[in-house]
Amino acid sequence: MRVLGIETSCDETGVAVYDTALPGAAGLRAHAVYSQIALHAEYGGVVPELASRDHVRKLLPLVRQTLAEAGLGTADLDGVAYTAGPGLVGALLVGAGTARALAWALDVPAVAVHHMEGHLLAPLMEDDPPEPPFVALLVSGGHTQLVAVDGIGRYRLLGETLDDAAGEAFDKTAKMMGLPYPGGPQLAALAEQGTPGVFRFARPMTDRPGLDFSFSGLKTQVLLAWRQSDRSPQTRADIARGFEDAVVDTLAIKCERALDAAGCGPRACTTLVVAGGVGANKHLRARLQQMCAKRGGRACFPRPALCTDNGAMIAFAGALRLQAGQREDAQVKVTPRWDMAALPAVS
Repeated sequence: MRVLGIETSCDETGVAVYDTALPGAAGLRAHAVYSQIALHAEYGGVVPELASRDHVRKLLPLVRQTLAEAGLGTADLDGVAYTAGPGLVGALLVGAGTARALAWALDVPAVAVHHMEGHLLAPLMEDDPPEPPFVALLVSGGHTQLVAVDGIGRYRLLGETLDDAAGEAFDKTAKMMGLPYPGGPQLAALAEQGTPGVFRFARPMTDRPGLDFSFSGLKTQVLLAWRQSDRSPQTRADIARGFEDAVVDTLAIKCERALDAAGCGPRACTTLVVAGGVGANKHLRARLQQMCAKRGGRACFPRPALCTDNGAMIAFAGALRLQAGQREDAQVKVTPRWDMAALPAVS
């Protein structure tokens, strides 16, 4: 089954073709992402109306480009998958409307995909994919969640952030330190030049039981350190490193607790899946791989290019649901707020 995936939940236009007849990573025939970073940079954040208009301009050319790179025409498609939520309602409607119209014109089925399920399943596109049950860390600009995955579509929320998501904390801390938009990747790059231990910040909510997160107090600590510092280039890098280490340690501690708590059969889980934009962070990857290896398990990540929003994860998740017989009617419908636990099971 060859499935076209369309992602327009926020400020990236993503299109991909996934072919279920090909094994592992080879199934991704082609994918392309257009980022709106330059468009929103002067505003310091995403402007929803501008995002929607840019999706309108870029989506169809990107569909044509991706099909050409895959060596396919529209008549070769067996289905269309699109992000229906969570996300910005106007942006979601652009992708949903295009996907539904294309599916209707080609007389092929269409399926709505949950954006975070797309992220969660992205590592399963790679060679030697993990199989449920496992624990997933979804860590991005909008979400920080720990999820027990008993099967595709069978998810149990173990813990989540009570305030800012980890990626949001990266972005806000970077802005506070005067780094350009988007701040998260800029802060991570700056942290590479910092000296570990010069600034040590709290590891929030790790001194008590539970699997929830909170990063608002950490931001305040960094703000106070920033205001009291000499703001030299090296101090700036040291503060960035201290902040990054605090976030990485916090995520790792909670992930290990989640592996113990989730229970995969008679034993604790040994497989951790990590997805979302912050999953591309080098220090986080290294720390989680080390932690899982000590437990006799492994940490699984999508390739860095598929950590941020993309059409490949939507095409793959949609293909799994289309193969299971799930379909949408002709109505163009999106769900800006959508609980992943409400999804129907596939396996």
